[in-house]
Amino acid sequence: MLHSNFFALLIKEFQQLLRNRQLLYFLLVIPLLQQFLYGLALDPEAKHLKLAVIDYCHTNITRELISLIVENGVFDLKVSGGSETSLVNKIINGDIDTGIIINPDFERNFKENKIAQVQVLLDGVDANTANIANGYLNQIFFNYGSSININNARIYPSIVNKATFLYNPGLLASWFFSPGVIGMVLTIIGILVSSSALLSERETGTLDQLLMVPLSTGEILLAKIIPLIVVLFINVLIGLAIGYVFFKVPFKGNLFDFLLVSFLAILIVLSIGIALATISTNQRQAMLMSFFISLPLMQLSGAIAPLESIPEPFQTLSLLDPLRYYIICIKGILLKGVGLDILWPQILPQIIMAIFFLAISTNKFRKQLN
Repeated sequence: MLHSNFFALLIKEFQQLLRNRQLLYFLLVIPLLQQFLYGLALDPEAKHLKLAVIDYCHTNITRELISLIVENGVFDLKVSGGSETSLVNKIINGDIDTGIIINPDFERNFKENKIAQVQVLLDGVDANTANIANGYLNQIFFNYGSSININNARIYPSIVNKATFLYNPGLLASWFFSPGVIGMVLTIIGILVSSSALLSERETGTLDQLLMVPLSTGEILLAKIIPLIVVLFINVLIGLAIGYVFFKVPFKGNLFDFLLVSFLAILIVLSIGIALATISTNQRQAMLMSFFISLPLMQLSGAIAPLESIPEPFQTLSLLDPLRYYIICIKGILLKGVGLDILWPQILPQIIMAIFFLAISTNKFRKQLN
């Protein structure tokens, strides 16, 4: 086999890939940067919100309450004092995100077990951030009011919620996003590179020269996709290493299971890219179409937002998204440690889609060569 025409073509494809520095940069460096960028940027947690406080009470209790608000890093105290008008203007101008006004009778009402009101002003332009900030403040006010000593007696809430979070005890956003980013980068790079590689050879005339090689269409196609499979596996492993080392994402499952589902995902994206190359006239058209395909796949996969948060018609549509099944699988393997006996309902659609897209791409590639 080492002296066969197929092996010679395979070596030629690897050499051609290694000589193309621009393609190697796109395959290895760009995914590395995307992994860091998405892992750090796609974080739903609100931190370092700009806070302004007007304390009309000026007592130890209110000062202690303000300290509790800013000590966890969610809020950064930017303005203290001033008037209510100036506070509203700062919110309008975007100078602060949250404003707190403590009434003059706060301490008296607090000690008399009356409602001690605090007025909170939130910038609702970013509704998600405002909702998170309001939740943080409610939790701080509740905990502080439930634990303070009043008249030598300690007040406790009537119901105490002792929640236990499984698989992600710290509710770290990076544990949710990191597996999704692996799938997103794999989808973008796999479709774009496979389509661009074939179109580049077609534009330079190299693809026409392959007609003179005594190999079948399947062998030619296989020799072309094996180097891409190797490089995409390297991308996946780099993404896995970044998640494990930098974002502390655990790996509780089996490495073979992870490589198996990754191999199916790689076959699917390469098949889509090859089919895309056969219907595109040039690399620019293929690039535009690849982004047109990749973006819906990512948005319906559950990588950016949980599937439960999207409308039901789109949840149904996401059943046709191969990236959805891959992300469910790798999250189950990494975070839950489940195996193929649990993940087979997600693996089976991947196998069907891999066979379907591979058959389409092979058929279109054969017709193009003919």
